[in-house]
Amino acid sequence: MLRPSHFKALALILAMIPLGVQALQLDDWEAIEREARGQTVYWNAWGGDTRTNAYIDWAAKRLAQEQNIELVHVKLNDTASAVSRVLAEKAAGNDAEGSIDLIWINGENFAAMKENALLFGPFTQALPNFALTNPEAHPEIREDFTVPVEGLEAPWGKAQLTFYYDSARVDAPPRNMQELLSWTKAHPGRFTYPLIPDFTGSSFLKQALLALSEDTVPLYQPVEDADFAAVTAPLWDYLDDLHPYLWREGRHFPASGSELRRLMGDGELSLAFTFNPSAPAAAVVNFELPPGTRSYVLEGGTLGNVHFLAIPFNAEHKAGALVTVNFLLSPEAQARKQDLQVWGDPSVLDMTALDSAQRDAFRDDHENPAALEPQALATTLAEPHPSWMARLEQAWQARYGNR
Repeated sequence: MLRPSHFKALALILAMIPLGVQALQLDDWEAIEREARGQTVYWNAWGGDTRTNAYIDWAAKRLAQEQNIELVHVKLNDTASAVSRVLAEKAAGNDAEGSIDLIWINGENFAAMKENALLFGPFTQALPNFALTNPEAHPEIREDFTVPVEGLEAPWGKAQLTFYYDSARVDAPPRNMQELLSWTKAHPGRFTYPLIPDFTGSSFLKQALLALSEDTVPLYQPVEDADFAAVTAPLWDYLDDLHPYLWREGRHFPASGSELRRLMGDGELSLAFTFNPSAPAAAVVNFELPPGTRSYVLEGGTLGNVHFLAIPFNAEHKAGALVTVNFLLSPEAQARKQDLQVWGDPSVLDMTALDSAQRDAFRDDHENPAALEPQALATTLAEPHPSWMARLEQAWQARYGNR
């Protein structure tokens, strides 16, 4: 028979076991912070942009100073590789000592992880700074490519397809997809898009498909429920017409959005696009684009989404990952991330949830003609169901990949 003294001894033993071995008590933030101290957090995140990498380096320094957490940026070319690693670890029975603690993720990769039960959580309500996103007022952070988030990932930044051009070369940029086709034919070699399956290039396919489709309803349902050939026929007709007039006649494509920006900076292109609405203005500040660069969005709106942070189900350092995410949602970290001098990635915080001092950190008193007016991003087209991206990429590769 267990006596009270036995229960006390058991409680003492449990108190000596790290939270990483016990189930994390998500309602005890102070305990999570204590457990996180001294941990090394392996953050798998895209590493293809120098400004992004520099920002993550800054965050690592701040976390080391404030929380005694070592943040290691594992640089990825493709987030799907991290998802595959977690899936392989699960198949091998590794349920507690995963090699990935945190992933920068959204869209089809989040959907794949959620479907295969590869995510820790729900955890967002445990984060003190999550309330600053005011999720009830912002449905875009509650869904990821139509898939309910349900607390399994935390919003980190916003993105929207934004076009930009060199005003020294272009007087009247195209305002819709049909005008883009006409403009490209009139200015051969001065426009292109990144090679599929680069995320920015794939986003261009989705933007074109949304604009060219008479009925967009099938795009917001699983692709297997639709007549793929019929739905996508207008897109392939459009690209067949467009490709001969692209940079290098559509036989070669830049590898990424960053490469697209470099071609603009070198004067090889006159018109380009990005998924970060602040990127052109930030590139002007950093002398990567000419001062005559101007930004705009297409008539009727452009594709937009939120990018997120997720913790794998078997992360070895869950407490450290939670504290890292909470820091990245702090007004300090979000304001720095949005600063054009640093990165220019839009914040997910709701300014009405901040006090006046916190809001002041987001003010930018520098005039930059390359920056968009805030109202320009008022019309956002929702991302299609994540299953469409993979099928579009496969079909594009089959049709154009071997040229």
